[in-house]
Amino acid sequence: MFFMGNGRDKMNIVYNDKIDLLYIRLDDKRQEVINRRVSEDIVLDIGEGDRIVGIEILDASKRLNLERLLPVKYEFLSKVV
Repeated sequence: MFFMGNGRDKMNIVYNDKIDLLYIRLDDKRQEVINRRVSEDIVLDIGEGDRIVGIEILDASKRLNLERLLPVKYEFLSKVV
């Protein structure tokens, strides 16, 4: 988890190894979002003010070197959320 400059928002990265999905949450504010698929493997969560608040990457291990994203703390989930 990474705390952003204003002290309020948090970036949270969660990886689910069962379904190989990486989710990057850019904002900790609870809000309704609209999902916009930008490619076969990437979905953006769009929140208030048309801001991107989340990024979902399917088949993440095939697209990214997960170990190179350090020093981010990963939460590995064993079941689908």
